[in-house]
Amino acid sequence: MSILDRFTTTDQVAVVTGAGRGIGAATAVALAESGSDVVVSARTAGQLEQVAERIRAVGRRAVVVPADLSDLDAVAGLAHAAYDAFGRLDTVVNNVGGTIPNAFLDTTPDYLEEAFHFNVTTAHALSVAAVPLMLKSEQSGAEGQKSITVISSMMGRSAGRGYLAYGTAKAALAHWARLAATDLAPSIRVNGIYVGSVMTSALEFVAGVPEMMDQLETKTPLGRVGEAEDIAAAVVYLSSRAGQYVTGKLLEVDGGIQAPNLDLGLPDVSA
Repeated sequence: MSILDRFTTTDQVAVVTGAGRGIGAATAVALAESGSDVVVSARTAGQLEQVAERIRAVGRRAVVVPADLSDLDAVAGLAHAAYDAFGRLDTVVNNVGGTIPNAFLDTTPDYLEEAFHFNVTTAHALSVAAVPLMLKSEQSGAEGQKSITVISSMMGRSAGRGYLAYGTAKAALAHWARLAATDLAPSIRVNGIYVGSVMTSALEFVAGVPEMMDQLETKTPLGRVGEAEDIAAAVVYLSSRAGQYVTGKLLEVDGGIQAPNLDLGLPDVSA
């Protein structure tokens, strides 16, 4: 096996959440390009169909499952959708998530719980449903790496004003990956990615404000915001034989930042 062969996922089956656009879409296509058939899910069917067309264009199969992924039954059902369609399950990418920044006093307990639910509980629900099917695939002779990857954020390892709910949830998701890796070793590897600023729809507003965009770029050591494919490439590495000796780890794919590169301009709290 050549070194490049290690980066393939030929005939494996993956589930990618939040796959209608941005990092999720890029990841689904990248896994297809490396050889996987892919189940893609998000809210918007039209976006998913476009991603599915790109998957089929590289010769792989795609299953589209439009769903509200804050619904735990819906997100868990994706594992069964993959197994029912393809007879195996090898890769889970828990990409869905996100929380809008908020001032401390506007971050209610309900808001914090919602952030945790959408970023952590959904990932757990899908993974709990997926693990028995991944083990069943292994027992039936379906060779290949069994891998779960979570998409965290650099805000899960650093502090910035306004990111309390988002950063707390992403920190919890990162540690979930470390703990799950211990529980599921050696059969299933679990890793995550600390993502930096990536040019997705979430940054469209920032991209239209030169002062904010300049801040993002100049405060990033590599001098630019990331591309969705930067993250997708890391997922392929973690999901393939190239990453077969990696588990319980969080890759920092963030342009080298050690602190938030965008000041939201929130004022000090006052009476």
